[in-house]
Amino acid sequence: MHEIGIGVIEYITIATAVCGICWLIARRRRAHIAVRRKKPLWVTWGAEMFGILLLVLTGRVALADWPNVPSGSMEPTVRVGDYLLVDKLAYGPRLPFTNTAIDMGRPQRGDVVVFRYPRDVSVFYVKRTIGLPGDVVSYDHGVVRVNDEPFSASLDRNFPDVRPEDRGQVFVRETESGREHEIKLDGARPGALVPPQAWLEESPGACKVASSQQWQCKVPPGKYLMMGDNRDNSADSRIWGFLDQREIYGKAVRVLVNFSDLKRAFLPL
Repeated sequence: MHEIGIGVIEYITIATAVCGICWLIARRRRAHIAVRRKKPLWVTWGAEMFGILLLVLTGRVALADWPNVPSGSMEPTVRVGDYLLVDKLAYGPRLPFTNTAIDMGRPQRGDVVVFRYPRDVSVFYVKRTIGLPGDVVSYDHGVVRVNDEPFSASLDRNFPDVRPEDRGQVFVRETESGREHEIKLDGARPGALVPPQAWLEESPGACKVASSQQWQCKVPPGKYLMMGDNRDNSADSRIWGFLDQREIYGKAVRVLVNFSDLKRAFLPL
């Protein structure tokens, strides 16, 4: 299941390469053709666009990104069709065309993070950071505790953006360390897709798992425990285990636009 589409960057790369070829042709023609002779429009246009696209590509690869979200695992915070602004400098700058980072920061509890899916690094996921390295995280029928301190949660009966497909869902305002966010629960099918067996295989002894609704884990060094805000419909750490620091792509800070719902433009996360 692809959580985030990063395909736009491939199109920008191809366009940059094509314009680069035009730029090279323009330079070559300039050396062999008299100045008075007009160059073809496609050569002129391509040469001018090359510099612009090169700047856009470099900026997107090294500084920020705007991926599209095709799944609902982070609803209601992030919805299908949202284009997210991802700050790739939030946890340290990355070298262009690589995920190699200069460590200048770490995710904080509550951050919405884009990362490479641990079981297939060509796929990108977006989840919320729940447990930091060394944290003891427990989950008991919807109640999250970190280091024996429960997240504050209250039923939100006045959530302003309930859609027809949300009928039967429960909206809860969750607060941790003064940071609030909305989560969605499904009373008809509580828990994740399957009981969290990944932890038992990956980190024997780190977790005690009774069921998908009751478990406790100590987050290993250099790892993070990630969960979706759509708590009962999210393939997250409960399914595939802990997230390694090296796979973090950046911090999602804002919804740029959703062409199906323009009211979501520029919403902070």
